[in-house]
Amino acid sequence: MAALASLLCEFLDANRGVIRVQLTRVRGSSPRDEGTEMFVSTAALCGTVGGGQLEFRAIEAARRMLRDGTLSQTLDLPLGPEIGQCCGGRVEISLTRMRASDRRAALARAAEASRNLPHVYVMGAGHVGRALADVFQHMPVRCILVDPRQDEIALCDAAVETRVSAIPEVDVMNAPKGSAFIVLTHDHGLDFLLTAAALERGDAAYVGMIGSATKRAKLYHWMRQHCDVSAFDKLVCPIGASGSRDKRPSLIAAFVVAEVLAELTSETAATAPARAMRAPATGQQEDRLEVPA
Repeated sequence: MAALASLLCEFLDANRGVIRVQLTRVRGSSPRDEGTEMFVSTAALCGTVGGGQLEFRAIEAARRMLRDGTLSQTLDLPLGPEIGQCCGGRVEISLTRMRASDRRAALARAAEASRNLPHVYVMGAGHVGRALADVFQHMPVRCILVDPRQDEIALCDAAVETRVSAIPEVDVMNAPKGSAFIVLTHDHGLDFLLTAAALERGDAAYVGMIGSATKRAKLYHWMRQHCDVSAFDKLVCPIGASGSRDKRPSLIAAFVVAEVLAELTSETAATAPARAMRAPATGQQEDRLEVPA
């Protein structure tokens, strides 16, 4: 995903008159939370407050303000049959014409939000790794694609950070607390090293390794001989196993991204039982067009 601050900066640079739309109070069910903001010009939008009639009415009011020269306005909208929505809650929306100081403040908030995005490390730039990068570039995460092979990294055209790393274990060790790690390199031995390093950190939000139930069992026996296995039950392997058994890289990536984002955003993720022991009866993807059997 492009940096939030960059997206907003481009929007503000391209639009002279802009209304900031913010949910200032939320009661009951609402498509977005209190504090959510979007920006409206006469012909463009940046962000969303939830779509549907709620957003349509906010945009309509904002553009009316731009036409009339109004500086500020407050909307109080019931999210029920009155406006054609069925959330059942009620929201108050603040609409404000942005001054230069408002633009600077909005950019500062966006920059802070970008800095606080969760890090997702895709360890391996093979077919599935690149497919993951293609999807993660559109998600609210900072995706880092890591591989020791320059030629594989060069094949990635997604708008994510790429690293040619001779010792990718260092990237795992230096990652911020709460990062997610998806391990799918060109070498099973390297997969084991990186997965073990991610698990031994003890603070990862998600650790997943591509493979099968057999590969998972082999990793467990290898870790028993070489390192601590106390965090092994937090490993997700196979990855994306709750979805389709289709082994095309793009479909594997779609299910894995959903799995990772569930862990990064779910309120119950930290206390949910590990899902790692689930495995399809026939084994799983092996992302291994480059790897001999």
